Amino acid sequence: MGLTALQERGEGLGAGASGKYRGVITAARFSDPQAEFSALRSGCGVYDVGFRAKISLTGSDRVRWLNGMVTNNIRDLAAGQGLYAFLLNPQGHILGDLYAYNRGDSIVVDTDRGQIEKMLATFDHYIIMDDVEVANLSDQVTALGIGGPKSRDVLAACGIQIPDMRPLEILEAQSTSGTACTVIRTDDPAIESYELWLNPADVRRVWDALTKHGATPVGSEAFELHRIASGVPLYGVDIRERDLPQETEQARALNFNKGCYIGQEIVERIRSRGAVHRKFSGFATAGDSKIAAGGKILAGEKEVGEVTSVATLGSPESAKTIALGYIRREAGTPGRVVTIGAVEARVVAVPIGERDLNQEERAFEQRPA
Repeated sequence: MGLTALQERGEGLGAGASGKYRGVITAARFSDPQAEFSALRSGCGVYDVGFRAKISLTGSDRVRWLNGMVTNNIRDLAAGQGLYAFLLNPQGHILGDLYAYNRGDSIVVDTDRGQIEKMLATFDHYIIMDDVEVANLSDQVTALGIGGPKSRDVLAACGIQIPDMRPLEILEAQSTSGTACTVIRTDDPAIESYELWLNPADVRRVWDALTKHGATPVGSEAFELHRIASGVPLYGVDIRERDLPQETEQARALNFNKGCYIGQEIVERIRSRGAVHRKFSGFATAGDSKIAAGGKILAGEKEVGEVTSVATLGSPESAKTIALGYIRREAGTPGRVVTIGAVEARVVAVPIGERDLNQEERAFEQRPA
């Protein structure tokens, strides 16, 4: 497990601690993670996205081949646009998740570094007589993330002028210092955010420019709080190989009109039969409730699910806990009160936007004792 490109150039970076995150070593925090989380939600935060890996697919068969590998529609993906998809095994279980971007003369697959070896091996296994060349670009490209309502202002102050962009739209840009980068509007459900894909030699200079112009450094601990509070599942934590696509509630990863792909028979069988028995969901409760990943979810005295991720937000006086996990569909109606350990929690639909989160919290607090 190696350092990110930013960490390799980290002298004077000011990180309070470093740690393992999604297959790399990166900054865990710069100050108080709760303050960093608040900056990301209400101002502008910048964070290391060096935990992502990039794979380039070229060759005349690249579109047809990848379309037959993943759950979403690569065939009709416009140049300059991306999508989210799953990679399945023949039994329909999830081997990994990824974003795919049409760069015109290539497709770039973006996934966590912790998934890269398995994904490359799976790709290699299924390229037989296809004109497809696979190149691992992970050491040639790194990334920074910038998010929050003031993120475009900070980018503009650095000379990176970007137009209104659709989620997962991708374009080329250049700062006033001449640094070239690729800008992606992310599909974050809670905040406006962007990724800047960079040459590793430029990453520290761009980081320093963003922080100089008002972006708050955000470590992986605060970024993880943001992920969980937004209700976004993480492969290897909330999405496991034993899970089926429809259980994850990630409809954005599925296309039912694209033709055959590995695992399609199972996905289509689930759709034709109506539903799976459980679903991915969020859970909210007031206070630092000490809920832990792996905790069992009860409806009455019946076990109906399990917790996969937990985040406690806010100060001790105003804390709230958000958990993610799986619950049986008949028990998972948003607003229903369930028990996790010794704590009552309210079911929250995913993804969780800021307005939804606040509404659910007020509803829970107003529930009669």
